Amino acid sequence: MELIEFLQQTQQEVRDELAARTAEAGEETPFPELVFTEVVTRHMADAGMTFEPEICRYMARVGNSTLRLSGFAVSEELDQLDLYVSLYEGCNEVMSIPDAETTRAAGQCAKFLEECVSGALLRKMDQSHDAYRLVQTIETAYPGLEQIRVYVLTDRKAKTGFFKAREIQGKTIKLEVMDIQRLFNHLQSGKPRDELVVNFADDCGGPLPCVWVPNEGAEYAYALTAIPGEALRFLYEKYGSRILEANVRSFLSQTNKVNKGIRDTLRDQPERFMAYNNGVVIVADEASLARAADGSPGIAWLKGMQVVNGGQTMASIFFTRKKLAVDLSKVRVPAKIIVLRQTDEVTEDALIADISRFANSQSAVKASDLFANKPFQVEMEKLAMTTYCPDGTSRWYYERAAGSYKVMLDREAKTPTDRRRLQDSMPPARKLTKTDFAKYLCAWMQRPDLVSLGGQKAFPAFMKTMTPDGAEAATLPDVTQYKRMIAQVIIFKSADRLIKPRFPAFKANVTAYTVALVSRLLGDRISLDAIWEKQGISPQLENQIRVWSDEVNALLQESARGRMISEWAKKNECWDIMLDHVWSVPDMKIPELMTLRKAA
Repeated sequence: MELIEFLQQTQQEVRDELAARTAEAGEETPFPELVFTEVVTRHMADAGMTFEPEICRYMARVGNSTLRLSGFAVSEELDQLDLYVSLYEGCNEVMSIPDAETTRAAGQCAKFLEECVSGALLRKMDQSHDAYRLVQTIETAYPGLEQIRVYVLTDRKAKTGFFKAREIQGKTIKLEVMDIQRLFNHLQSGKPRDELVVNFADDCGGPLPCVWVPNEGAEYAYALTAIPGEALRFLYEKYGSRILEANVRSFLSQTNKVNKGIRDTLRDQPERFMAYNNGVVIVADEASLARAADGSPGIAWLKGMQVVNGGQTMASIFFTRKKLAVDLSKVRVPAKIIVLRQTDEVTEDALIADISRFANSQSAVKASDLFANKPFQVEMEKLAMTTYCPDGTSRWYYERAAGSYKVMLDREAKTPTDRRRLQDSMPPARKLTKTDFAKYLCAWMQRPDLVSLGGQKAFPAFMKTMTPDGAEAATLPDVTQYKRMIAQVIIFKSADRLIKPRFPAFKANVTAYTVALVSRLLGDRISLDAIWEKQGISPQLENQIRVWSDEVNALLQESARGRMISEWAKKNECWDIMLDHVWSVPDMKIPELMTLRKAA
């Protein structure tokens, strides 16, 4: 896929979403900028670059300054924050965006953050505003934040991807641009490399001793070495995410299992770090060799250095040193350095993509990947490919392995006509990733708290339900059960479509709790078979969802008592309050209910 094709595909995704929401009777046309923000941040979250995103528009004047915000994401532990501001053009050709425009937008978003931290914005903001909870959370949680990033999102091509970091009350704010080129590179696994020159003679006190393999006549030379932990910490501090641009996974949290282990080893057994850690894989365009202090070959500097695997290790070292003040003098990190020969750009990018893909495949990237080959997942993929919708021509696509939908299109479509035919029979709207599928069904299982944690957290709980007590053998679904599960998906996706334009913020939480409520109050009376046959829900059920979503939103706001809604919704106590609430009486003329009664 070329950049222009990816751009046009992204624009079509935005237009389709706009059309679907505009078609809703009585609903206001959404801002294209916010739909674009939603599309891009969803891609970023899928790539592991950010957390569960929340769309939230804010624009205001404070004195001579403009404040802007398009969305945000916070880590589950409230120790990391991402803010987004979008510059959306809607172009179908690759266009450039001036640095002055992206710099201004980054500054406006940073100013929004500064006003939050000072407390000035909260004092003048109406509590009914959709950004109120975020502003309140930033003010109270700011002292505990360890990483803060401002992303400028744009469908144009930026010249500069990173700006000079800002300081706000003693904390470093990283300013980055996620333009159409960078997003394309991440999703295609072709990774750009900044022209960084890392001088180990300066940063490590001398050339890095190494085993150098010239590999004459090949596409690359390589070296094996050990990099001092302090040097990696310094490089991350100096270059930040620029040095990790070739690694799609940003550092997300020190409390996940792998990063917690890195932290504990650094603190308790630093001398064993090299024995325990898999190390880092680095690519570079050029290397300068010199003699190390012991007379052995050494690497004096690398040009175009990028970490393609081990970004979590590098960032964990930085944050552990910063937070716990550990001594890194005994820490050494094994490293494999691949120095690329001068070849054509296409071949070089393909090689880097493969290096990154295979290097990263040696460690668990996502919890859901561990379940991809479980019998339940294999059977779901098989059922999706062999079960046609009632029209006899279309199907749902179950993406058991990440990216398999695109691979299927690339493999089976010989011509553009073939591709359109395949997409018509299995449209992107009917593509189900296994993590999204888990979220949809967890909502119907009345676990909206799990859904609010995001797909990667909901997925293991869902699989435990499918394979109880850790048993390897699951009760595999048959065709009838598959159709009923897809009906539950249709209910969730319909609710999501209806709810998104109705509320300015925390739509994902409102959707999860509304679907759980429908399941709780009507689930045993709804004919899932009828929903499968129609591949949709009735206007009456749609209206019931609207009514209950208003009530759910009100109760979420009330019960949160000043807390961030997205964080409160992750608590089981939040669902308990919902269960004790008295809800409005449902419309008993909903056709899906009437169908069930007639069949009884």
